[in-house]
Amino acid sequence: MSRSCKVAVIGAGVSGLVACRELLRERHRVVVFEKADRVGGTWVYDPETDSDPVGLDPARQVVHGSLYASLRTNLPRPLMGFRDYPFPEPAKTPGDRRAFPGHAEVLRFIEAFARDSGVLEVVRFRAEVVRVAMGRRKDEWVVEWRTEAEAEVEKEEFEAVVVCNGHHTEPTVPTIAGEPLTTSWHLRTMAGQISHLLVILAVSRNQEK
Repeated sequence: MSRSCKVAVIGAGVSGLVACRELLRERHRVVVFEKADRVGGTWVYDPETDSDPVGLDPARQVVHGSLYASLRTNLPRPLMGFRDYPFPEPAKTPGDRRAFPGHAEVLRFIEAFARDSGVLEVVRFRAEVVRVAMGRRKDEWVVEWRTEAEAEVEKEEFEAVVVCNGHHTEPTVPTIAGEPLTTSWHLRTMAGQISHLLVILAVSRNQEK
C-alpha cells in the first residue's frame, strides 16, 4: 500500500474537486484552498464586473467570474457528468429540460458532486493562496495563504501541490501596432466604449456594442 501524503489542492472548481476526490480515494490527506465562499470556480455566476472594462488596471476591483447571464453549455447533458456521477437526465430535472443546460444547473450539479463525494468537508473557503515555494526538503512544498478576514499570511507545509486555479480571471489583451496599449483599448468609438469579452455578462445589455 502506498503511503498517505499531505496534499494541497488550489481551487475548488471542477478540476480541483475531481482531483481532491481521487486523492481522498487513495487515502491521502487533502486540503483544498478556495478563494471564494463556495465551490464551482468559473461556473459561479456574478452579475458584477471588473471596475476596469478591459482589465489593464492592476489596482482594479477584480470579479472572479466570466459567465454571462444567458450562458448555456456547448456540450449535451450526457457529456457533462463524470463516469461514476452522471449529469441529471432531462426527466429528472425540474424546470428547464433542454439538452444543453444553463450555468445555474451546472453549478447545482457541481455542488451536489462536492457534497456527495465528501470533498466539501476538506475545503477551506475564502482562503487565497498567495505563494507556493519548495521547502527545505525536496519532498516539501510551502503554501502561503490568507483569508479575507486576516491580512496576515499563514504558511503550511505539504508533500505535494495540485494547481487547479483556472485561467479565466485575467483577460488576454492584444497589442495593436502603433498605439500605446492603454490608449488603443480605452478608445471610444461611435458604437460605444471598447470592452473585453470578459465583462460582457448580459447579452441584452451589450447587444449594440
